[in-house]
Amino acid sequence: MMESRHRRFMAEINVIPLVDVVLVLLVIFMITAPMLYRGIDIKLPSSASNTIKPEVRMVLTIEKDQKLYLDKDPISVAQLERRLRSAKEQNADVSVFLRADRDVPYGTVVQVMDGVKKAGIEKMGMVTEPTGSERVTEEPAKVGERKR
Repeated sequence: MMESRHRRFMAEINVIPLVDVVLVLLVIFMITAPMLYRGIDIKLPSSASNTIKPEVRMVLTIEKDQKLYLDKDPISVAQLERRLRSAKEQNADVSVFLRADRDVPYGTVVQVMDGVKKAGIEKMGMVTEPTGSERVTEEPAKVGERKR
C-alpha cells in the first residue's frame, strides 16, 4: 500500500527573524544617538541682571463673522481695552499681533485697532500671508464687479 502524506501549510508568520532585526537596530540606534547630538561643552558666566527681557506677544483675531478672540479666548470689544490694559500693567513691553479675516469690514478692524491704541500698546503688527494667487492689478475693479 502506498502511504500518502498529507502536508499541512503553516499559516503563521515567523516573527523570530523580525525580532532579531529589530533588536539589532535598537542597539545600533542606542549607540549612535548620543553621538549625533553632541554639542560644545562650555561654562557660561553668571550675571545678576538679565539683559534680555522676555517679550509678551498677544494675538488678536477677528473672524469673518466679526467674533473677537484674544489669544484663543473669546472677548468682546468692550472687554478688549480692559484686558490689554491689565496686560500692559503686568509687562510694559507687550506687543499685539492683529489677525483679521479679509472679508471683515474695514470699520471693524479700525475699531479694534483703536481699542488697542487706547489701551496704551504701541507695538502692534498685522499678521498676513505671503503673496499668492491674489495680486494687485493695474486697473481697479469697478463697483459691483468681481475680479476674475
